[in-house]
Amino acid sequence: MPFLGASMPYARAQSTAQIAQSKAEWPDLEEAKNIAEEGFIYGLPLVMIYAVMQEFAVDKNSGQFKAPFNEIRNMHHVATPEDTAVITPNSDTPYSMIWLDLRAEPMVISVPTVQRDRYYAVQLIDCNTYNYGYIGTRATGTEPGDYLVIGPGWRDETPTGIKKVFRSTTPFSLALVRTQLFNPDDMSKVEKVQAGYKAQPLSAFLKRPAPPAAPKIDFFPATTAGIKDNFFQYLDAALQYVPETPRDKAIRARLAKIGIGPGKTFAFKDLSLEHKAAILAAMKQGDDKVDSWLARGNKNINGWNVGAFFGDEAFYNGDWVMRAGSAKGGLLGNDAVEAMYPYTRTDVTGEPLDGSKHKYRITFSPGQLPPVNAFWSVTMYDGKSQLLVKNPIHRYLINSPMLPGMKKDADGSLTLYLQKDSPGVDKEANWLPAPDDKIYLVMRLYWPKTTPPSILPASEGTWQPPGVKRVS
Repeated sequence: MPFLGASMPYARAQSTAQIAQSKAEWPDLEEAKNIAEEGFIYGLPLVMIYAVMQEFAVDKNSGQFKAPFNEIRNMHHVATPEDTAVITPNSDTPYSMIWLDLRAEPMVISVPTVQRDRYYAVQLIDCNTYNYGYIGTRATGTEPGDYLVIGPGWRDETPTGIKKVFRSTTPFSLALVRTQLFNPDDMSKVEKVQAGYKAQPLSAFLKRPAPPAAPKIDFFPATTAGIKDNFFQYLDAALQYVPETPRDKAIRARLAKIGIGPGKTFAFKDLSLEHKAAILAAMKQGDDKVDSWLARGNKNINGWNVGAFFGDEAFYNGDWVMRAGSAKGGLLGNDAVEAMYPYTRTDVTGEPLDGSKHKYRITFSPGQLPPVNAFWSVTMYDGKSQLLVKNPIHRYLINSPMLPGMKKDADGSLTLYLQKDSPGVDKEANWLPAPDDKIYLVMRLYWPKTTPPSILPASEGTWQPPGVKRVS
């Protein structure tokens, strides 16, 4: 859950006249509460990705800064407990990322030749948290190519040499690149692949003069830790850069009634005590609805929640609870055809996973390892923060590239040991260290197979993840 951290009050200055006018136009208490609840659910993904954009591309002092807009940053390591900007981070693949500013002109993303057995994917996510396109092993193959990413207003013809065009619904967008790492000694080869990823403005690609630069923006400050205490101020800021669509026109009009949206100003501190209480209660109710979807909105298979959580605008089709639940469950997740994400907070009997009280096991029967074209993993997270867990062996996941070093059971099955203390030297290769507290587990199946046995179609496939069993 991203709502952790100290209060960081950011309020825009308003004149006395503006405040008086906004108070006069405010809806009654019950309507304001309903709008705030709807707004929380609609706005949660927008606020979360806005805060990530701030920390990754705007605030150089955030501690999570990666690179300015339109510049690529290649990470030569996988995620660790020090990476806190995005919940449930993937620790399988070193990331490369480019926050795109598409206002002045499109950007061209170029990829190199990648060896056929090394999975990679360029995921394109806009500030609606819609996945609007893919480049990579599954989607476009392993050959080199140049791809055009355009903003919502671009209408020109596709230039020669461009393999495919991808349209973002927002002027700011993230290109998130995952490159498979086979083992720690493989990092130098990953770095060579990463060196072939390029991003440049269309004018540079065409060797033409650049158009006038887009105006500089003084972004409203935001942090992932400050979301809870500044939610609607952050949403007000984020919506300046999220163009309205037919699907969200109604909720945007309702949000405008409480001072949220382009040309509006939400000032929580100026509300009456009754309205403040109503807004806070509405946020809690909205959050509860999102949690309810996370708990029951997907099929329970052996204690794991299995379903398709991420996609483009048509995939969500205005289902704001689903979109919010997906973001809260794992912001920046992939489409089901690219990766499946079974997740759980309970053992196979439905009891909460707690590393301070119990030890657990997951056993894959012979021939029942996750069916994938690329690779699979099981990652351990702290159940409260959804961040990676510090541990003495610096192991945050177990994945299929680790199989040669793991021990099989006598019958050929594979057992993983999930506990806070070592299960013993003879079993340590199969040990996934747990927190001394609540546990959140996420399984990742990259490029899942589509023929039986398969986890696809989502929640209806012939392969099922084995349950997490408590050790007596």
